[in-house]
Amino acid sequence: MKEGHNVSNIKDDYIHENGEAVNTVNTEESPAKQKLRGWLNRNLRIKMTDGRVLIGAFLCTDRDANVILGSCSEFLSEDHTEARTLGLVMIPGRHIVTIHLDA
Repeated sequence: MKEGHNVSNIKDDYIHENGEAVNTVNTEESPAKQKLRGWLNRNLRIKMTDGRVLIGAFLCTDRDANVILGSCSEFLSEDHTEARTLGLVMIPGRHIVTIHLDA
């Protein structure tokens, strides 16, 4: 590396002078991460503790099991057929009862 170039440590990653992040730790993903990655942009059906059902495109999650869905619709119950369009939503993990891939 040439003198004068700056490399910043960010947790387990570092950034090359061209701005590309490179992982310096294990590059293999766990089976759980692989499964989540396979669910990206697929429709999920999430049942919540209050009985509501949310259906939308899985965009991301975090270590607290919060889930973000895009283009989300809300149903008041599993039997309810009338949907309310919500758009982008964050569902707290503590309110999630079940998650299913929607066919």
